[in-house]
Amino acid sequence: MTEWVEQDIQISDYTYDLPEDRIAKYPLAGRELSKLLVYKNSSFSEDIFQNISEHIAEGSLLIYNDTKVMHARLHFKNSKGGRIEIFCLGPAEPGSDPLLSLEKTKNIRWNCLVGRIAKWKERFLYIEKNGYFLSAELLQKGESENVIGFSWKPETLSFAEVLEKFGEMPIPPYLKRESEEIDQSRYQTVYADREGSVAAPTAGLHFTDSIIKKLESMNISGVKVTLHVGAGTFKPVKSELIRDHQMHAEWIDVSKLTIERILQQLEGKDSSNAIISVGTTSLRTIESLYWMGVKSILYPDSKMEELEIMQWDPYKLTDHYTSIEAIGSLLLWMNKYDLKRLVCKTQIMIVPTYKLKIADALVTNFHQPNSTLLLLVAAITGNDWRKIYDHALNNNFRFLSYGDGSLLFGNRQEQAKM
Repeated sequence: MTEWVEQDIQISDYTYDLPEDRIAKYPLAGRELSKLLVYKNSSFSEDIFQNISEHIAEGSLLIYNDTKVMHARLHFKNSKGGRIEIFCLGPAEPGSDPLLSLEKTKNIRWNCLVGRIAKWKERFLYIEKNGYFLSAELLQKGESENVIGFSWKPETLSFAEVLEKFGEMPIPPYLKRESEEIDQSRYQTVYADREGSVAAPTAGLHFTDSIIKKLESMNISGVKVTLHVGAGTFKPVKSELIRDHQMHAEWIDVSKLTIERILQQLEGKDSSNAIISVGTTSLRTIESLYWMGVKSILYPDSKMEELEIMQWDPYKLTDHYTSIEAIGSLLLWMNKYDLKRLVCKTQIMIVPTYKLKIADALVTNFHQPNSTLLLLVAAITGNDWRKIYDHALNNNFRFLSYGDGSLLFGNRQEQAKM
């Protein structure tokens, strides 16, 4: 069992100075033109992203997150013409799968952030556009999130179609600009498929169809998982100690076929072919699968919700099962309940001292100071995270969502069963 010291980590040890001019406000002309920093065996080198295949061994497996960003930002006006922004986060009904909720017609209840909520005096706010009609009612006011009731006409439209017609792409707040036409395509991966995110899995923004085809031609295959990115991804760690930070929970959706392919890769691994997560969301997903597998070993009669991963589960549960044992058990559990997909929540928080169980490497961008994403990078690279970020700052790398990328190889720990 991991020594449970992670909660005493001070966030002040994982911060850095990020000048405003290093934040990429817009994407480059081509996705593949971003710079690439490669970290392996405690050293690093530079390249451009279109050459990423040259840094990945034949036979490796890439894990892509195929979530699709919703047009989650809605702009209403009150009776006096004052603008009220509603940012849609996820379904209000407990345990509701975002994808299924987006398919609902006629009306829906949704958790939302509301800008200038004090100006919302009327019962309903309305938008009308090209013969389509949307109304919003404030059903429950919270300290941060609010429950909004939406209804629309024509009632045959799904909520996903409503957001597509009325909403805007929710680009990150640190870009400090309104959404523009370029964001409609560039703040979305080329393989986005399953709608439900309010933010893009930004490591995937660098990939093009041609890069993926080149990887496949070199016997570097890929599988897809789904993690619907929540607004919590932008939430900085404000507490002094990590133990006081509440990690956000997000929905994952992984097919049995994908889990079988991961197990096949684990069983056939040698010292070179790797499992590489494209983005922190993909990494959090497959690392969660390991811990779900451990739970299925320890508690074989668990229901789906009992396998969900809480924030500190990886630091409390026994971790002496190998990745093959854990993933194999998870597949047996799925067979027991005749499941083709795992659809549940994970709240996993990966911080320094965590040892990777499934992933060997991570493709990721350069993240904000004082963020859980930076802590995750530090978990993979150890104290070298600061050298990597100093190098990026000193060599004109672009930061955050539309910034440059990195390929970080970690040290996955395999343990024998005790």
